[in-house]
Amino acid sequence: MRARYNGVADWYAARSTHWAEDNREDLLELLGPGDGRLCLDLGCGTGNYFAMIAETGRRVIGLDRSSDQLRFARTKGGVPLVESDAARLPFAAESFDDVLALWISTDLDDFAGTLREIARVLRPDGSFYFYGVHPCFNGPHVEYQEDGGRLAHPTYRQSGWHEPSAWWAGDGIRGTVGMRHTPLAEFLNAFLSAGLLLDHVVEPEGGPVPGALAVRARLSSGVPR
Repeated sequence: MRARYNGVADWYAARSTHWAEDNREDLLELLGPGDGRLCLDLGCGTGNYFAMIAETGRRVIGLDRSSDQLRFARTKGGVPLVESDAARLPFAAESFDDVLALWISTDLDDFAGTLREIARVLRPDGSFYFYGVHPCFNGPHVEYQEDGGRLAHPTYRQSGWHEPSAWWAGDGIRGTVGMRHTPLAEFLNAFLSAGLLLDHVVEPEGGPVPGALAVRARLSSGVPR
């Protein structure tokens, strides 16, 4: 996997400082209290969410593929950091109480493989928290409308990496680094094949059509580790 954010981390950090606050209430409600639980912030980027995760009582370890992004994360409160590919985690089985994946599904080359790795490193009573792009209403197939609606184009079924899109602003995140689109069936089947059971699903507010999807999942009993 190429570290696509290397070389654009300064630009990204300047644009993304408010994102954690924008999602704050939804994320705190999704996570709930986590006193003392060891939590992996998978794809932590510049570390924007470290303080919010710590606020729940969790102990945070950050992981990202981009050394350039981690340069900024090192300035965020002394959180232990690891540079690695999310689909090949450098941790033993059952290392974490919780794993968080916040706004990273669009940057993963292997979404299903990443979820299998998440299941491997989760402890039996652990939880996986996903908060990110809605597979149906946010992506290279979506054209935003002035009334808040979203027009879906046939590219919805084109799973995989997209760089050009007529619907992306040229100076935005996706226009700069592209994105991987994962249709809904592929998204859900990735959870099932990893042995992750959906425990709670939310389409956060933010407009008449949800652009984000939040999921809490747990390990299915009897799944080989």
